[in-house]
Amino acid sequence: MAKLSSGPTFPISISRHTYHHRVTACHVATPTTTTTIPFADLHPSLEVIGGARNRFLPALHSALRHPYDPFPFIAWNPHVETIFASFFRSIPDVRLRRECLRTQDGGTVALDWVAGDQYQLPPDSPILILMPGLTGGSENSYPRHMLTKARSIGWRVVVFNSRGCGNSPVTTPQFYSASFVGDMREVVEHVSGIYPEANLYAAAWSLGANILVRYLGDESHACPLSGAVSLCNPFNLVYAFEEFTKGFNRVYDKALARSIRNIFKRHILLFEDIGGEYNIPLALNARQVRDFDEGLTRGCK
Repeated sequence: MAKLSSGPTFPISISRHTYHHRVTACHVATPTTTTTIPFADLHPSLEVIGGARNRFLPALHSALRHPYDPFPFIAWNPHVETIFASFFRSIPDVRLRRECLRTQDGGTVALDWVAGDQYQLPPDSPILILMPGLTGGSENSYPRHMLTKARSIGWRVVVFNSRGCGNSPVTTPQFYSASFVGDMREVVEHVSGIYPEANLYAAAWSLGANILVRYLGDESHACPLSGAVSLCNPFNLVYAFEEFTKGFNRVYDKALARSIRNIFKRHILLFEDIGGEYNIPLALNARQVRDFDEGLTRGCK
């Protein structure tokens, strides 16, 4: 297993091998000093254990030093890049097969597999579980591009659509949130049960990455994943919420809040007369992601 972390609190598991090697460990970190360093200035550290050091460390050592070469005319500004991709990035045409997984609490998540792979790929083909970001699903371009790339090298791919995302059904008043990893755990167990001979990997974006990393931390060395990648992870959600209220970021905040409201409105009958810690009117009229969090998500923990 390899972990990349920004300080001691937030580990990101990159690769974990379940082969029966003697466990060895290598930890590469910046020297410690007595000077107090703000969290944002901490340098990443890399920890490799479980026999993966010789296989992965040289590749990571060279890859992490490659200069970033932005796309001409577009990537000069992160907002321009984000907006351009949102409106103009192609969406690969992939035929998917949906499996609705009923969770232990009666909830439902949708697993979208590439149609036909159950017949075309051997049972021990590596499996990649993709988890999109907040309100994202298998219909979005970014998981589809990752899906087609992995599929082109012989991997079996499944997109994990969280409750209500990707037009998946919501069957209980339990939505997904960064603090709720139960669905992730059940999805991994379900997929590994279908293909017990295959190595499992996961990649996730944004809030999905936050959930994935929390799951990895909870499972620790018992994690059945052979590898995981966290992309664009808002590790500090309190800080991320604050940044959403500043400058141009308010555009993203309003867009995400609108998407969440639309999902919520389609299943509003589940929340009628629920009372308790929920504030349904606030969630129903949320203008910011924070409003929805205050009105509904905190009551779903």
